[in-house]
Amino acid sequence: FNILENARRTGLTHLLLASTSSVYGGNEEMPFSERHRADHPMTIYAATKKSTELMAHSYAHLFEIPTTAFRFFTVYGPWGRPDMALFKFVSAIFDDKPIELYNAGKMERDFTYIDDLVEGIVRLVDTPPGERGEARQEIDSISPVAPFRVVNIGSENPVALLDFVEEIEAATGRKAIRVNREMQPGDVPRTYADASLLGELTAYRPATPISTGIAEFVAWYRDHHQV
Repeated sequence: FNILENARRTGLTHLLLASTSSVYGGNEEMPFSERHRADHPMTIYAATKKSTELMAHSYAHLFEIPTTAFRFFTVYGPWGRPDMALFKFVSAIFDDKPIELYNAGKMERDFTYIDDLVEGIVRLVDTPPGERGEARQEIDSISPVAPFRVVNIGSENPVALLDFVEEIEAATGRKAIRVNREMQPGDVPRTYADASLLGELTAYRPATPISTGIAEFVAWYRDHHQV
């Protein structure tokens, strides 16, 4: 709310905000498209992000603030958050501690490397939504009543969690001690981005394979933590 109020007062030419693929919640139609409904969040986190999108849409409508909301898909890479799977797994493997695999690892995630994410954001900075209802093409998610758009940033390539772990093992040169757990409440078995709109708007789509991205993270982790 404070950010939106400041955007209103300063007359920004383009407001960019971070949302998440989690807003798709219980949707079963895949790949997830920006034009799909996102009315069934399964976590409080997803609900807060969807609320952020809705508030920003209202401000875009009322005060003509061009706004783009990015829906990120499982971002990973150097300087990543310690509570995310890649960081936790690598740290545990180097410390000879077990890693926990929810749903016995039978999940898929559309892992998106940080450099791809940044490239997508940078390219979208100079691509603000136009006037009300001014769609660029049929796949556009622009609002019919506001200069507001949501854009997926994802790799369009769901990866099995067990394959993800194998890539970590290859990059670290160590085997993980695996412990299977039940599925966590609010978790979903699969995420899968449709990044067509990002491609249309920027002529760019994420393409870093997990073998490259994980190797980059492990190299950073070794250096940063002196492993």
